[in-house]
Amino acid sequence: MDPHKKNKKCAFGIAFVVFEDPNSEMDYLQVTEATRILVNETSAVLKGYERRLFMARTVRALGPGGQNLAEREFGWSGQTIRKGEHELSSGMECVDGRRGFGQKPAEEIFPTLLADIRSLVDGQSQTDPQFRNQRLYTRMSAAEVRRQLVKQLGYDESTVPSGETIRVKLNMLGYHPARVAKTKPKKKSKRPTPSSM
Repeated sequence: MDPHKKNKKCAFGIAFVVFEDPNSEMDYLQVTEATRILVNETSAVLKGYERRLFMARTVRALGPGGQNLAEREFGWSGQTIRKGEHELSSGMECVDGRRGFGQKPAEEIFPTLLADIRSLVDGQSQTDPQFRNQRLYTRMSAAEVRRQLVKQLGYDESTVPSGETIRVKLNMLGYHPARVAKTKPKKKSKRPTPSSM
């Protein structure tokens, strides 16, 4: 056994090895392989704020030199670790640059869109003729609803939501575009009748 090697465990149970260099005033930390695998797998599962908190807690548990060790052994960014430490100490999440991006929902852009779709489709809908489910079937396709929004309700052709968006909103409202099925007549009986003989 190496006389300069000491096994230690930190607060969260992360095992590491301290090498004391007799020729230097500094001790060198090295993470065990099992710990490296555990920490890397855990950080890979977490995302965003939770991942940064995990990184900050791990660095704090490693003690002095923990950030350099984490950068070297786990491949973590020092900037991300500092952001996580700031979040941990302040108790507040730093807003990512990725938040707030993306397209707004169509009903946020057009506040009356759902009510307008409902007013167009209600007259063209019916329930299942055999009452097997509670779905509403409509004769109007999503493309037809889009055309009627422009024609009847004065939506601008260039800004009205796409047919796909209308289809999603129809499903969200409980309407399912499909041919309206008529009740099927019963099949003829195979039993001969007196008139067929």
